[in-house]
Amino acid sequence: MIAIVDYGVGNLFSLKSSFAAIGGEAIVTGNSEEIKKAEKIILPGVGAFGDAASKLKESGLADVVISEAQKGKPIMGICLGMQLLLEKSYEYGEHEGLGLIKGEIRPISDVIPKDLKIPHIGWNALKLKGEKSPIFKYLNDGDFVYFVHSFYGANCEENVIATAEYGADLTAAVADKNVFGCQFHPEKSGDVGLKILKAFCELEV
Repeated sequence: MIAIVDYGVGNLFSLKSSFAAIGGEAIVTGNSEEIKKAEKIILPGVGAFGDAASKLKESGLADVVISEAQKGKPIMGICLGMQLLLEKSYEYGEHEGLGLIKGEIRPISDVIPKDLKIPHIGWNALKLKGEKSPIFKYLNDGDFVYFVHSFYGANCEENVIATAEYGADLTAAVADKNVFGCQFHPEKSGDVGLKILKAFCELEV
């Protein structure tokens, strides 16, 4: 069973529907005991980093996610959920992340040409990096996924498993052992996204 963490921000029910479409059992929950019992955890998120980080900590779920990750439980952060996995963010100030992946969140305006629109919205090809990640086992280099973001993972090169080009090579996905993060939305990425969620379901616990 997969726990989709409900801490007040995120595209929760479309994620649950995506798992249902591939035969995966998932629940949306903000209950720490249910999250601890789950075999795997999805950390979603939309909106501003600071607000989301505060809600996650105030609910006590930040400590639960960190603890379960340290035990080796597979965890995937999606969009803002991926950003929260990193050490800190510079989105409208400086905010502390969960620190499960080395790196920080910076504005894409720092690295893309000035004539490109922000936020970056749309379909982009994945450039897979290094040895193929287990969550990408059903994917091919160049498969397209759907992005909506204005900030990106920086200084996390050793953990980058995919990039996407939007005027610059931006971090598309990261991983460190049992912890994974996708800047894009698998639940909005059609068959390619479902393949990623399927691979996540199949990770050995």
